[in-house]
Amino acid sequence: MGIKKYKPTTPSQRWRNISSFEEITAKGPEKSLTKPLKRKAGRNLHGRITVRHRGGGHKRRLRLIDFRRDKENIPASVLTVEYDPIRSCRIALVQYRDGEKRYIICPLGLKVNDEIVTGPEAELKVGNTLPLRNILPGMPIHNIELVKGRGGQLARAAGQAAIIMAKEGNFAHLKLPSGEIRKVPLDCKATIGQVGNVEHEALTIGKAGKSRWLGRRPATRGVAMNPIDHPLGGGEGKSSGGRHPVSPWGKSAKGAKTRKRNKASNKYILKRRK
Repeated sequence: MGIKKYKPTTPSQRWRNISSFEEITAKGPEKSLTKPLKRKAGRNLHGRITVRHRGGGHKRRLRLIDFRRDKENIPASVLTVEYDPIRSCRIALVQYRDGEKRYIICPLGLKVNDEIVTGPEAELKVGNTLPLRNILPGMPIHNIELVKGRGGQLARAAGQAAIIMAKEGNFAHLKLPSGEIRKVPLDCKATIGQVGNVEHEALTIGKAGKSRWLGRRPATRGVAMNPIDHPLGGGEGKSSGGRHPVSPWGKSAKGAKTRKRNKASNKYILKRRK
């Protein structure tokens, strides 16, 4: 993947850069593996806004991704590498020997006509999916299950990968992209390799219009509001708020711990990300 830069014909174009999309091999998605994506604009089932600053954006269709990789011991060939408007990584369209097509997260180095397979006896190569007990320590992995059969939940964004630090009893100790070290059952599956589109972090939006295309609406700083509207509002001149950063409802916004003490997954975390 490369990065395309713009000539500074306007102030916003000076900093803007986008992906060159040179690894994309298809103009449109496989229609049988897509469905409409209804916009919610941050609203819950009662119609109340629970996530602020969401709304608008370009029309998109949801690609149905196979996170479970449950077709075992049937080789699949990569047909195309495609763009997904909903996620930062690329996706690959694969076709199994029995003719079924599925989308998977595209790891770094996977190309058209490559062959992948799922199963305990699969070769340790990029794109293959195996149980953690069959993967060697130190290998980069992604799309990792937390519960056997549920499907991959960890390390799915562009450029992400976890590493097996050790194996003890029925658990593998994984170092996640956040720095957290966590126990995951050895029977859970993971895919070999690092997620592709590594340069995604280097992209710069550059202009406000691009944020609106992505469905992100403007956000007003709390210190710029009146006291009636925000706990940080008011004050003479350019006040900094006079207290620790909080949400409009007084909940700590930076740094304070909000995790419940009795969370069931606490016992699986060996080292926190902070």
